[in-house]
Amino acid sequence: MGLFDFAADIGKKVFGIGDADAAEQVKKEIEVVNPGVSNLDVSMNGEECILSGDCESADAKEKTILVAGNTLGVSSVNADGLNSPEPIAEAEDNYYVIESGDTLWGIASKLLGNGAKYTEIFEANREVIQDADKIFPGQKIRIPKV
Repeated sequence: MGLFDFAADIGKKVFGIGDADAAEQVKKEIEVVNPGVSNLDVSMNGEECILSGDCESADAKEKTILVAGNTLGVSSVNADGLNSPEPIAEAEDNYYVIESGDTLWGIASKLLGNGAKYTEIFEANREVIQDADKIFPGQKIRIPKV
């Protein structure tokens, strides 16, 4: 369960395609939001981002993967080298790919049964969503378990 797919043509632009320092730029983005990972190492193999380091929890591991994956130019994240005390729980509704016309309120209504729970989605994704009103199609986010 170490490879996660993303849309390479969407996300936050932190490096230019073919940049020699792309891995360093992704690493800086992860460190800025500080999801709970230490000894972080990032490398790029084309559009694949390869992560290694020590995560304080499965939650920190998920956030680290999402920050890297929601970067423009990254199509997949290999997280085999990310260690955490417990594994990421596998569930079909753990992740959601935002579609055109989606709002966090609408996503919360559909997946959590109550639009007012959009704040729970926002808080679970603070590393990749800085403004609840600014989400974009193709962005992959976590849906907290209810």
